[in-house]
Order: sequence, then C-alpha cells, then structure tokens
Amino acid sequence: METSHPYFPIYLECLRVDEVLDFDLYIERAREYVLYRSAAQPFTEKTRVSLLENNIKKLFVSSFDRPSYQTYLEANLPELTRDTSIRETVRAGLVYESALYLIKDLFSKPTLGDNIKRSQELVESTVGFVLTSQTAFASLLEIMAYDYTTYTHSINVCALSLALALHVGITNPRDLQILGAGALLHDIGKTRIPESILNKLEPLTPDEMFVIQRHPRWGCDLARQTDLLEEESYFPIIQHHEREDGSGYPNGIGGKQIHLYGKITAIADVFDAMTTRRPYRPAVDAYPALRLMFEQMGEFDSELLNAFTRMLGPSEEVEA
Repeated sequence: METSHPYFPIYLECLRVDEVLDFDLYIERAREYVLYRSAAQPFTEKTRVSLLENNIKKLFVSSFDRPSYQTYLEANLPELTRDTSIRETVRAGLVYESALYLIKDLFSKPTLGDNIKRSQELVESTVGFVLTSQTAFASLLEIMAYDYTTYTHSINVCALSLALALHVGITNPRDLQILGAGALLHDIGKTRIPESILNKLEPLTPDEMFVIQRHPRWGCDLARQTDLLEEESYFPIIQHHEREDGSGYPNGIGGKQIHLYGKITAIADVFDAMTTRRPYRPAVDAYPALRLMFEQMGEFDSELLNAFTRMLGPSEEVEA
C-alpha cells in the first residue's frame, strides 16, 4: 500500500534472482535505512541466500523508486501470483498493492491505451492467482481496504465480482478476465465528475445527482476511446447501477435486459460501498449489509444475491 513514509517494505521471496531491478534495495538497521544493493547490480541467488542466512526476509525501497518498483512488479506479477512457494497472503498483497498503484494511474489518464492494457494484464494475473487454490480469494478479501476511496472501491468491486462469478460456476479464465476488466473500470466515468460533488458530505441536489448518474455512460465513452476492451467488458461499466425492477440508471432497464456481468457487478458495488467507511458514516458490517440488500426487494438478482451470501459464509437466516 502507498504510504507517506520515505521507504516501503518488500518481501525477499518476491524478488526474482538474476535480474537488474532498476531500484535500490535498503535494509533497516537501528531504525535507519542503509543502502544494501544499488539498482545497477543484479539480484543474485547468492545475495538471496546471504540475506536468509542473516534472517533478513524483508527489504526496503525508497518511495522515490515506487514507479520503478511498480514496473518491476507488473512485469513479474503473472509469475509471482502463480508461484506457490510464495506465501498466499504475500501474493494477495502483491495483487492488491499493484492494483492500487495502477488504478490511480488509470484514473489520472483514463483514455491512455497503455493504462487500459495494464489493467487487463492485472486482471489476468488476478484471475491466475485466484485459480491457484480454493483459499486464494479468501486471502485477497482479507486484505481489502475498508476505508472508501474511488481507487480501493474499484479494486474491491473487481475482486468481489470475480469471487461471485467463480462461486456461480464461471470458471473459464477468459470469461473471468473479461468480467474483471469491466468491474475494475466500472467507475472510471467518475473522472468526469467534479471533486466538489464526489466528496460532498451533504445530500446531493437533484442537479448534482443528475451528474452522478451520468458516470456509467461517461465510463463507456472513455473506455471506448482506447478500443481495447472486449464488448462484454462494457456491461459492468454501463449496468452496475441498473436494478432488476427497472429502478436503476442510466437506462432504467431490468430483469433479462441486464447482462449477467452487470448483475454481478451491481451486487459487488453496493456491498463494498456499504461495508467501507466514509467520512460521513461508519462502515456497515457484512451481515447487516446483506440483510439491507435483501430488504431492497427486487433490486438485485435473487439467485445471485443468495449465492453471494453463501460465498461470504453468513448464517442462512440472512437469505430471502
């Protein structure tokens, strides 16, 4: 995760040997950060063994080198996420850390084709990770951030959408990648909404709500400028605020008019929004949030909501 601290930790097991890393490595000594290996020197197996023999399992990178580290991480993420010799919780952390940095780049330049490609590659690595074991998603969900930001929300919705898709039998990696790409980008249209509206603590005026309700269309418009997404990836973007009873937006469609990927993302979107802290309200716990969603009769696909509830493991009394 990003921090204001001048150095951030990385696990030794996540460094590939015989590579020039393009960022300096530091070790911590008496609360001081001492240069251990410069960016120009390759990281060798001998180096790794020496560190382990000295019981050093964690190194540090300067925050100034965060972009270089991110480039390294994204380039190696497919291999790292499938490497079962790396602890599952560490691999989950790499996915989330990489996603957080990437989504900030994406929201700053949503029409940059390279950022869209990076997001697709990230989702592909995420899918590869979650398919490595039955507990991989649990590890990922455990580290999800519970303080709401547009960035963390995008990542959480992607993770929850993929989890629900797997739970209802969508196991083809390509299908999961197409859904995940759209879910990760579902709120990209909010980049066109003024901060004064997005961060407003008071109730929105009708005019402000009208602006908010345009973000699914804006998101599709932005994504289409790159012409890189599969057509089905647009359903999570345009439909995540549509509702089964037709009460949603932007098109007021319902039932069978809503694509499966739109239905899945809608549940993930509302659940994460309710269970993360906002400046104007505390987070709602998972079970009460699910109960509230069940009480909103007709808004969500009942079979998918029941499946989502079973996936999260609450008691049967929550189900409709």
